[in-house]
Amino acid sequence: MRSRPVPELVEAAVGGDRLALARLLSLVERGGDPAREVSSLAFTHGGTAHTVGVTGAPGAGKSTLTDQVIHHVRKAQDSQVAVLAVDPSSPKSGGAFLGDRVRMQDHATDAGVFIRSMASRGHLGGLALATPEAIRVLDASGFPLVIVETVGVGQVEIEVAGAADTTVVVVNPGWGDAIQANKAGLIEVADIFVINKSDRPGSEEVERDLNWALDQTMWPVWRPPILRTVGSTGEGVPELVGVVAEHKATLERSGELAERRTKRLTDELAEIVARRLEQKALATVGESRFDALRAEMAARRLDPHTAADQILANFGS
Repeated sequence: MRSRPVPELVEAAVGGDRLALARLLSLVERGGDPAREVSSLAFTHGGTAHTVGVTGAPGAGKSTLTDQVIHHVRKAQDSQVAVLAVDPSSPKSGGAFLGDRVRMQDHATDAGVFIRSMASRGHLGGLALATPEAIRVLDASGFPLVIVETVGVGQVEIEVAGAADTTVVVVNPGWGDAIQANKAGLIEVADIFVINKSDRPGSEEVERDLNWALDQTMWPVWRPPILRTVGSTGEGVPELVGVVAEHKATLERSGELAERRTKRLTDELAEIVARRLEQKALATVGESRFDALRAEMAARRLDPHTAADQILANFGS
């Protein structure tokens, strides 16, 4: 079968072709020149999607909750939804776990819903670059709402979920106290806290601890609200969708939405430049010389700064 050129795939995806969209996302995951071309072409078509990051500890019920959000948005608003289930923890297979897609399979026949599991695969910048590029493709394809769900609360997951217009942190009764939230960095990235499985004992304690942690910080524009949901039944989901929309409107009025998006683009630019310079520097010094420097460091005859000086000595000359 003939491989379609990237510009043709982009135009097809913008026109609603889901197979073309899936192909573009695969190119983004692999990285390299095709991914750069995809990102560049998609950039001119997007810029309007509301991105919502959903993170929280494994077992918090994020996928079930996301599934209910999809149901509500499709039924109440008849709006298209894309979900990017990001998994940085499957290096053996090179792909993302499919658990999230299995839990959301009820939407498989709904043309207004697109769900994709994604891992970094061969992308030079890993998930730090693959994720915004994938979001850009979904945005260009006309999805007004893009949900980015991560599998856990490690550094990578928090960075990915936090690179969104609105970040929802999902916790459970008995999940832990405010100290744990602070340690994980969740207080800093959260725009909305959701106590899921709130029909279980302990919801009051979690809400109290989170409020205590939130009281330690000044919130000039938006203080993260704490909502209660039961993902298995959909209880509290309409309220969650409403607060997500309210958060976006607040950011738009204050100008912070534009600031967040500009910062994300600036951070992406810095990451791209750093990765390209790293590639060029290593290509300049050569693999054998790099291995020799690494051996010198391992033997503690050379410190990392001096090794870097030697790598960069002839770089750019």
